[in-house]
Amino acid sequence: MKFASFVCLFASFGMAGPAAAADPFYLGSWTLTAAVVAPWSDPHRKPDDAERARLLGKTVVLKSREISGPHPFACARPQYKLTNYGPEMLFQGAFDEMMNADKKADPRAFAASLGFTGASIRTLETGCEIDVHFLDDATAEIGLNDYVYTLKKR
Repeated sequence: MKFASFVCLFASFGMAGPAAAADPFYLGSWTLTAAVVAPWSDPHRKPDDAERARLLGKTVVLKSREISGPHPFACARPQYKLTNYGPEMLFQGAFDEMMNADKKADPRAFAASLGFTGASIRTLETGCEIDVHFLDDATAEIGLNDYVYTLKKR
């Protein structure tokens, strides 16, 4: 009887196959929880509050083969690449452009004003219109049309 139990137990381990690799931390549901006017926005022109209102509270789902959510976040075939950016490269180089226009502009100070610390910021390039910059594994920011949106993982 013990031998039969051992054989069944051994067989069940063999049938389970190798352990599945854990999904990357960024996959899953993210909620747009806040938005602030971006440092690069023109102070003489008010950003579109209608888009901000439409997006806040909505969910963006990062899946291995698609991004679902409201326009412009949805993407049929993302090509994910996780990399590290310096503060000047955040939001598609917006802080670098600001520094090129005004030598007194400090990308690190702009990044810090949005909660980023350090010289290296983990960024998910999606291959779509939007890059995702991570404050930590459960908080990210996205720049869109003169706003910086905060996403919280659910």
